[in-house]
Amino acid sequence: MNKTRCGWAKKEPNKSYHDNVWGKIQKDDIKLFEYLILEGAQAGLSWEIILKKQKAYKEAFLNYDLDKLEKLTDKQLDKICQNANIIRNKRKIYSVRQNAIAFKKVQLEFDSFYNYIWSFTNNKQIINNPKSDKEVESKSELSKLVAKDLKKRGFNFVGETIVYSYLQAIGIINDHIETCDFR
Repeated sequence: MNKTRCGWAKKEPNKSYHDNVWGKIQKDDIKLFEYLILEGAQAGLSWEIILKKQKAYKEAFLNYDLDKLEKLTDKQLDKICQNANIIRNKRKIYSVRQNAIAFKKVQLEFDSFYNYIWSFTNNKQIINNPKSDKEVESKSELSKLVAKDLKKRGFNFVGETIVYSYLQAIGIINDHIETCDFR
């Protein structure tokens, strides 16, 4: 039996991402960091492009080992900038080091990034119940608040639209349309 999906998930890799990640609660800090980096890399591009490069990002950024990432030198980051398997935007690549530093500070303050990010909703998932893909927002008061706080803490590539997509990716916001079998 064919399952009904949100309209944007018509082909791979979007289908797999939609079915297995989007709107599902993610608790692992390394995955939370990975999606923060991927969402920042996506800025100005299609999510499908990033999903196709997800494995290459994981390899280029040392399996998202925060201790290693925060110690990357400019020379090492410049080498990563030459990697044709990822988006070669120097600002986005350099932001990974800065975001690793900021992420670790949040982990120290809140015991985990999960505790921090879920504190914005008192550990409750937001289920919006849109009737169609056209009703799915690209930003909200929540994403504006989270983006402002992340920036204050030293994170880069965390505007309110990027953060909204991030909150969907990690399950804080569930925007599956009403007719979607994956709600």
